[in-house]
Amino acid sequence: MPAITPDPYLEKLRQDLHIDTQLLGHSMQFSTTWGLFSPRGIDEGTLMLLEHLNVASDEVALDFGCGYGPLGLAIAKAAPQGSVQLIDKDFVAIDYANKNAAANKVNNAKAYLSNALMGVPTEPAFSLVVSNLPAKTGNELYTLAFNDAKQRMKPGGKIVVVTINGLRSYMKRSFTEIFGNYKKLKQGKTYTISAAEFSPD
Repeated sequence: MPAITPDPYLEKLRQDLHIDTQLLGHSMQFSTTWGLFSPRGIDEGTLMLLEHLNVASDEVALDFGCGYGPLGLAIAKAAPQGSVQLIDKDFVAIDYANKNAAANKVNNAKAYLSNALMGVPTEPAFSLVVSNLPAKTGNELYTLAFNDAKQRMKPGGKIVVVTINGLRSYMKRSFTEIFGNYKKLKQGKTYTISAAEFSPD
């Protein structure tokens, strides 16, 4: 059998991509790969969301749909007395998120597989839930995730998400129905930042 000559282009595609950036005032580095969301740079929606977050030093947060981890790991870096759980249904994303946590010396964050919040422990209760919501996941999964998030939040806890503008009306309706309140933090040309606060009945 003849030897297979490596294709330089394919070998290059197999190599990790690398991003050097500043998030929430901290220099951070991320390894990514093709097939993950926004592998060549931190996407505009994530950057916009981080600009409108107030992160306490003891924040207990959840990053739903974490990808390779820029949102959740930036929050963990800014909350050294807190903790962050990062979840995704893609095992490749989880692998890279945990590698990026180690590379950035983020010891208060962990990524793991979960479909919506089905695998998320009931403790600790979250003071902050964040997500860069993908546009094509489907409203049914969002409904599950938002209701599950409500069950796992501290009184006064906030959920803050970024979506494309086409989901703006859905977010207003959904947050109002589930949390009883809704606030539009920012609307840009492409993305909207939506928030709600959990107040026990």
